[in-house]
Amino acid sequence: MHRSKLSRSILLALGLVSAGGAIAADAGTAGTSSSGNAAAPTQLDAMLVTGTRASNRTQFETLAPVDVFTKQDIQSVDSTDLKDVLAQLVPSFVVQRLPMADGQVFVRPATLRGLSPDQTLVLVNGRRFHRSALLGNRGAQAADLAQIPTSAIKRIEVLRDGASAQYGSDAIAGVINIILEDSPGTEITAGYSQYAQGDGGSRDFSARTGWTLGDYGSLALFAESSNSDATSRTRQRPDAIAFQAAHPELDVPNPVQRWGQPELESRRVGFNLKANASDTLELYAFGLYSHSDGVSDFNWRNPDTTTGAYRTTSIFPGWNLRSLYPVGFSPQYGNTQNDLQLVAGLRGEITPKLRWDLSASYGRNAIDYSLDNSINASLGPDSPTSFDLGRLTQTEKNANADFNYEWDVAALSKPVNVAFGAEFRQETYQVRAGDPASYAVGRGAAAGLEANSNGAPGFSASQAGQWSQRSKAAYVDMEVPLGERWSIGAAGRYEDFSSFGSTVDGKLSARFAITPDVALRGTLSTGFRAPTPAQLNTTSTTQGLDTRTLQIFTSGRLSPSDPLAQLLGAKPLTPEESRTASLGLTWRTELGLSASVDVYRITLSDRFSQSASFAIPAGTPNPLGYTSVNYFTNDFDTTTTGVDVVGNYLRDLGAGRMTLTLAYNYNQTRVDNGSTSVATNETQRVLFEDRLPEHKGSFTGSWDIGAWSLMARVRYYGKWTDSTGNATGDIYQQFGAKTFLDLAVGYRINEHHSLRVGADNVFDRYPDEATFQASRGLIYSRNAPYDTDGANVYAQYRLTF
Repeated sequence: MHRSKLSRSILLALGLVSAGGAIAADAGTAGTSSSGNAAAPTQLDAMLVTGTRASNRTQFETLAPVDVFTKQDIQSVDSTDLKDVLAQLVPSFVVQRLPMADGQVFVRPATLRGLSPDQTLVLVNGRRFHRSALLGNRGAQAADLAQIPTSAIKRIEVLRDGASAQYGSDAIAGVINIILEDSPGTEITAGYSQYAQGDGGSRDFSARTGWTLGDYGSLALFAESSNSDATSRTRQRPDAIAFQAAHPELDVPNPVQRWGQPELESRRVGFNLKANASDTLELYAFGLYSHSDGVSDFNWRNPDTTTGAYRTTSIFPGWNLRSLYPVGFSPQYGNTQNDLQLVAGLRGEITPKLRWDLSASYGRNAIDYSLDNSINASLGPDSPTSFDLGRLTQTEKNANADFNYEWDVAALSKPVNVAFGAEFRQETYQVRAGDPASYAVGRGAAAGLEANSNGAPGFSASQAGQWSQRSKAAYVDMEVPLGERWSIGAAGRYEDFSSFGSTVDGKLSARFAITPDVALRGTLSTGFRAPTPAQLNTTSTTQGLDTRTLQIFTSGRLSPSDPLAQLLGAKPLTPEESRTASLGLTWRTELGLSASVDVYRITLSDRFSQSASFAIPAGTPNPLGYTSVNYFTNDFDTTTTGVDVVGNYLRDLGAGRMTLTLAYNYNQTRVDNGSTSVATNETQRVLFEDRLPEHKGSFTGSWDIGAWSLMARVRYYGKWTDSTGNATGDIYQQFGAKTFLDLAVGYRINEHHSLRVGADNVFDRYPDEATFQASRGLIYSRNAPYDTDGANVYAQYRLTF
């Protein structure tokens, strides 16, 4: 079967085919040694599409560091959550579990190089992936990688460098590009995993099938299902023990609330299509859809101390909440998500040197929240016990026009690659109000009975609304080969936003080949992250438990445009701005050894966060009963410095093939100035500087011999600091370094059937106990940068044909 002229030219432009015509997406493509003989294949020989628009660019030849993870790398991690996969593969990528953390238990924040989750840009097949509707800690609104089915992924490319000049907003820490499968064949996988303590069972199923459409293209379909049971790493709360002693006639649950992973069901489907309309025109499209339902516990309400709910009053004669919840209650927080991404485009060539690509995309994430086993005490006996809290929806529309020109310059041995284009993007954020009972202030409030659904107040009619922001951009990106040793690059981007105006960013890159197998590379760039419509306009209400008083507190997060927020000092939000410098050394040898060392410095100004908490001024109406309020603000400046070390060794060992991989990151962030540097917001300073480990690394060894494959991975996390999250008077605790060992063995029964069994955290290791939060029944910190549920054992069966 022949490949059309257009298909080959497009693949050439994207870096998927070498100039000689060979498919080059395989990480095992042979390099060239300094002696001119074929060097042993190394991980630095993979062809790339991320961070460069030049054709025939390998991982070894890039001007900035890029990690490439193959399908086999992805399948070596036992998880259908892409965040967990990347946390084990990428040295500077950290994701937290966050049990009982409202919406974040379902949309977990993930960070690259210790920066904010929304300072990393996520692409799918080179196209921007939309954000989640959730605003997380400190207001970050990032793409939710968990919505992308891992079984649909062909490879992942991670650009560890600032790239706003190339890709626009959010690409401050780097870019994660998910390349979907397009190869023919069928693969069906079924797996089961469970923690050593007997809980958290997960049943996973995935199927992928693909066809070549004759000479006209390809079509791949994906489907994935996951059902996970809850986990619990909990001790009975001391106040629950005291309550049981004071009321021996009652049977108090032990524990009264659960700290652990939520109960979660997920379904994901998708497709990836490429079709040649002619020799000079190709149509492409892909889509991803996911649906999930989850339930998580909230803090227990003690009948003896939760006076705002259990108070008796003559307003509701004969009504006492103890008759409904005699042993207290732990609200059950529900999360239903629907996520959709659709992309379609046309690409072709005007001449063999000038290629074009026009595309449009639509992304939408909608989250419905519910609360069961609760009460709006101010409504008394008229209150329901289950509430619809409302819906958050993030919608994004993008249109792109991209061009790539290979410019022949007489003085140069290779063409100058010139890429240019334009983009239009519209973001819309919508808040739908919940049940009126979820935010109602009933007549019992006059007697001290708390308003709103207890645990998570619903979005009120005054909080509901729809807000949009539009942006338009133009960019140019050039890569110039100056002889056999030097390559330089320059990129510039102008972007204008309807909410706050325009920004201009640039990037300079250079690479010098000391020898054909050793090279220096470096970059200088500026970047930005634009505030979103949600951050600019929305308000929210949260409740928590003070670890000192064991009283529920209610915090309000106001929009910067809210009159009360402005009275307290809020100002209009502006973009976060960055300056990044990196310098690296990369090399490969004929012995199959390749490595890179990259140092970097990222200076961020006007970083986005929540302000310090303020008491409600006397005389100010406070119908929602806020204990304190804060608002989003451009709060402070930071400097992040670090180093990435990546090494890979491929070698024959006996009758098999051995692969050794080292990945290490050192990352330190320091607050330079801003309100977080003073005592009024000490918690924010501590969290930004010390909440994540400065050291993180892994060492992985695998050996494939005959039908068997063996894998061992050691994961290391350095020390880090956590806080209680109290409304006032935070308490801090430092947690020591921790090392985990993962093991797996696979057996290929025949060409169609294979089995794999293994265990993560084989020695069932746990972090230090969170003594600073023992009053809540919590054993291990919910903000840990790793799984705190102990050893996880799994088995997996795979059928391919």
